Amino acid sequence: MNITIIGAGNMGRAIATRAVAGRHQVRVVDHNPAKAAELASELDENPDNDVKAGDTSAINHADVVVLALKYPATVELAAEYRDALAGKVVIDIANPADFTTFDPITAPDTSAAEEVAAALPDAYVVKAFNTTFAAPLIEGHVDDQPLDVLVAGDNDSAKATVTDLLVSARLHPIDVGPLRRARALETFQIMHMSLQQARTNPWHSAIFIAG
Repeated sequence: MNITIIGAGNMGRAIATRAVAGRHQVRVVDHNPAKAAELASELDENPDNDVKAGDTSAINHADVVVLALKYPATVELAAEYRDALAGKVVIDIANPADFTTFDPITAPDTSAAEEVAAALPDAYVVKAFNTTFAAPLIEGHVDDQPLDVLVAGDNDSAKATVTDLLVSARLHPIDVGPLRRARALETFQIMHMSLQQARTNPWHSAIFIAG
């Protein structure tokens, strides 16, 4: 697949690392082109990899576009590139939190993913990666167990595409249902984030579904 990742921060780096592990073509886009170029250069050191920095024109050739951005930048970018993203599978990873209180900042009857979907009526929005932290995602596992990645979306074909990406990246996808399940996923992960300060190794924990 051709994967375009918008955002070269910690999560953009982690998702790009997994996509490269799955032998996908990756294009990294960031408002700071030097940051995107640095990440692409690091991941392209292996001659078998196909990772390049690009600009938003990379959206045109993408099979999957990952919005590796914080909320509400996800919604703002979706609205700006509505036409370019039409017909695309778009992954929203954001957790809309007040990072002082760790409370959700979206209305109770919606989610960041649903707001992105409203801004992109002609795209196929899937919620994924929001319940994983960047550090374990780079490795793809914790204690030799592949990371569970919870996936929500309204289009079965789009979810299947994301599932194929996750499996190829040596991750364990779990379909949790329609996009409205993103409300629970986002709230759950915000709680998970709030627990990190008390941990001896913060931002390295992971959520698994056992049994």
